Amino acid sequence: MIDVNAMPKLGFGLMRLPNENEVIDMDQVFKMVDEYLAAGLNYFDTAYVYHSGKSEVVVKEALTKRHKRESFMVATKLPGWELKAPGDPDRLFNEQLQRSGLDYFDFYLLHSIEEGNIEKYERFDCFNWGLKKKEEGKIKHFGFSFHGSPALLERVLDEHPETEFVQIQLNYADWENPVVQSGKLYDILLKRNIPMIIMEPVKGGSLANLTPVLTDRLKEMRPDDSTASWAFRFVASLPGVMTILSGMSSREQMKDNLKTFKNFEPLSEEEKKLLFEVRDIMLNVDLIGCTACRYCTDGCPMKISIPDVFKAVNTMKLYNEEFRPKAFYNGLVSSGRTARASACVKCGQCESVCPQHLQITELLEKASEKLDA
Repeated sequence: MIDVNAMPKLGFGLMRLPNENEVIDMDQVFKMVDEYLAAGLNYFDTAYVYHSGKSEVVVKEALTKRHKRESFMVATKLPGWELKAPGDPDRLFNEQLQRSGLDYFDFYLLHSIEEGNIEKYERFDCFNWGLKKKEEGKIKHFGFSFHGSPALLERVLDEHPETEFVQIQLNYADWENPVVQSGKLYDILLKRNIPMIIMEPVKGGSLANLTPVLTDRLKEMRPDDSTASWAFRFVASLPGVMTILSGMSSREQMKDNLKTFKNFEPLSEEEKKLLFEVRDIMLNVDLIGCTACRYCTDGCPMKISIPDVFKAVNTMKLYNEEFRPKAFYNGLVSSGRTARASACVKCGQCESVCPQHLQITELLEKASEKLDA
């Protein structure tokens, strides 16, 4: 059983580490890890696919080799899309242990359960497999991350009461999102008293980079606080939330997050009202709901950096200007970091792994009309 009181409220997500051209800046990572641990926090979240497989290696270099094992907890995930033969769960798990240099994982998750992959997890008997790993001492706590519907969540929890925790996407922008349905998923888990780990609290960084007008509205009430801190405080104010993950990409983000959680203040009713007003204004802009998880990029046969393409389009929409977003996009193309959006061959691989269920091929076609003209 998880000792919820022993869990840090802020978790370090190793999904968006500082890097340039896919080369991770390990010096900066070492400093960030050390600052995080020095603050009395110790939960690190990684996965088989993060940074094209390099994230679990970062665990070895930044944690396993440099800190005592009992000083940190590591969570990683079994990628359902890699399961093709009966021995694959063991093969992948052993590879993850080798990559991270660990003998066991503190938290282990079936990655991104949804309607499109639950049958595969069941076919490979992954829930019983996870329990066996737990009996062997290779896993301390077993659960899953989730991107499906409330109905599916209820079903999985009914069929697998052994689930110790669930990781869901939750933020103030997605609370009533008809695709993500954060609020409904939260209510199910809270009712069942299942500890929650929260991913995407700032929605891939979009809630940390509001328009100047919306940022100013929040600054009027709390001039010294970042827009990201509002998003974190919203989630951390909710009952039942065990740990909130932040995929920190710089020491500046680390320092800001530590400031938010060091002397944590729950949102007041007045602050909630303002935040929901800001949300309603923000949602009136028709943005692409990409969280830059980059699950779509590794399998793209044309090597399109889809999140960066969508970032350029969203910037055009938010700021009603074309020069800078197009310059950003053309710079990526000229440097070889992405093919043009027009290169999409509509194979659909990206859509099959998108946690946000975006119609990516259609969106890329529309993006090309804006960016490649």
